Amino acid sequence: MRLHQITPFVPCTLLVRQVAFYRDVLGFTLGFLADNYAFLRRDDVAVRLVEVDKTVDLDHPERQGSFYIDVHDIDAVYTSMEQRLNALPEGRVRAPFNQDYGQREFHVADEDCTLVFFGEGVAPSA
Repeated sequence: MRLHQITPFVPCTLLVRQVAFYRDVLGFTLGFLADNYAFLRRDDVAVRLVEVDKTVDLDHPERQGSFYIDVHDIDAVYTSMEQRLNALPEGRVRAPFNQDYGQREFHVADEDCTLVFFGEGVAPSA
């Protein structure tokens, strides 16, 4: 017996805009779309987008969420998205960098300020 995968539910205020971001910028494939719900997958990673009432302020710090995607060859993953990431407004992307705790990461804020971390283990900084 083992756990296989975690698939976060990510709230959004405009489902079609958020689906387009995960599909067109981050390279996910749309698996299912309903009125207020979408399921997208890339390799072994999936997200479930759930549209919330437009009056919900997802920019508010108490509502901001995040999730972490472990990857192999993070620089290649970043390069595969780089052109699309560069088209995002300033401040939405943090390019790859090494963390003191032994991870190389890059960060992307989606359309409703959910922070998506991409990372892989590297030798810890001395």
